[in-house]
Amino acid sequence: MALAGRVMATFRLALIQLQVSSVKSDNLTRACGLVREAAAQGAKIVCLPECFNSPYGTNYFPQYAEKIPGESTQKLSEVAKECSIYLIGGSIPEEDAGKLYNTCAVFGPDGALLVKHRKLHLFDIDVPGKITFQESKTLSPGDSFSTFDTRGELLTSALFVWKTAYCRVGLGICYDLRFAELAQIYAQRGCQLLVYPGAFNLTTGPAHWELLQRGRAVDNQVYVATASPARDDKASYVAWGHSTVVTPWGEVLATAGTEEMIVYSDIDLKKLAEIRQQIPIFSQKRLDLYAVEAKKP
Repeated sequence: MALAGRVMATFRLALIQLQVSSVKSDNLTRACGLVREAAAQGAKIVCLPECFNSPYGTNYFPQYAEKIPGESTQKLSEVAKECSIYLIGGSIPEEDAGKLYNTCAVFGPDGALLVKHRKLHLFDIDVPGKITFQESKTLSPGDSFSTFDTRGELLTSALFVWKTAYCRVGLGICYDLRFAELAQIYAQRGCQLLVYPGAFNLTTGPAHWELLQRGRAVDNQVYVATASPARDDKASYVAWGHSTVVTPWGEVLATAGTEEMIVYSDIDLKKLAEIRQQIPIFSQKRLDLYAVEAKKP
């Protein structure tokens, strides 16, 4: 008789650094093909980049915007079910009730929509002589936190029933990464992995992309993953690339270059638990002196 109770503490994460073109149908076809490739390599959670179905820019958002559910998310639902994976659908421009959002839709192994994250912090910056961008010209911000739990699968052997638990995942999009409070609230809510589809640029990318990921990871003792579009030097907005996975110890576990590729990383929740035991910051916080609190559920 098999004995229940053993929990497998690792799973494979894949980040798809997609080369995004101006042709939506091509982007969808190639994205789904890469999702299938990642699943064939054992990935259980797969993430696409920010604005994977359209060029990134305020002039493009209205042109490419869709309802959810819609064309792009229907394709994501179908491929998630086909491959029996959790699919974090990067982001797409979403239209709802006359407003536009930068939105990430997540689908489970049965193709069901698990959560929809609308970018909370809009990318409005002005670095003189380098980059000026104002997402708020066309986009509205979201107003809710977004987490989802992955459910395990049962694998039987002669002696044990192994349950792959996976973990609780917290979502942000690009500029959300800069806001430490969001990551702290996700950690308070039990997240072990934070995923940020994002498209930093050639000014902010080399300065802050890896630094912010390592900071969020160490401060909250979580894995942090980012999925960027591949770099296109001819685009009006040039993405930094370098999709990355960082451990709770702050180590870069895997990273891409600038070209289209899939980044794979095995997420080890046992290692995460060991780090939290060795440096127990959650039980050492001085809540009598300070607190970060959510004002919405």
